[in-house]
Amino acid sequence: MELPTPSEVIPHRDPFLFLDEVTALEPGVSANGFWVPGEDLAFFAGHFPGRPTLPGVLIAESIAQLGAYAVLHGGSFAGKIPMFGGLDKAKFRRQVLPGDRLDLAIEVTRIGSRAGKAKGTASVGGELACSCELMFVAV
Repeated sequence: MELPTPSEVIPHRDPFLFLDEVTALEPGVSANGFWVPGEDLAFFAGHFPGRPTLPGVLIAESIAQLGAYAVLHGGSFAGKIPMFGGLDKAKFRRQVLPGDRLDLAIEVTRIGSRAGKAKGTASVGGELACSCELMFVAV
């Protein structure tokens, strides 16, 4: 089954769309996908000159965007905007470089009528780059 592109499901757009493709989905429950941050992204020039590194907060954001896809696709949150309600237990384990494929996974752990929680990971080549727990509110 071919899944809709991220821009068909979530409201994020360039330059703040950090999800290239969703590869697996169980709506409202879990999803897998990836993002390949291109070398041309402006923030790499300053983070850090001579050693470009993907900022950890953008890794967490890419996980959150996959979570948004999981809860917005065909569910009761369709057409809403998911907003961060919190970020807990964020751990950053390895550097992510321009051109790395960031494989993302999310599992929704609790969902209510207006909010929910999820836990997610980001990895490069099978090596964990980030893990975190997210809280979101749909407006």
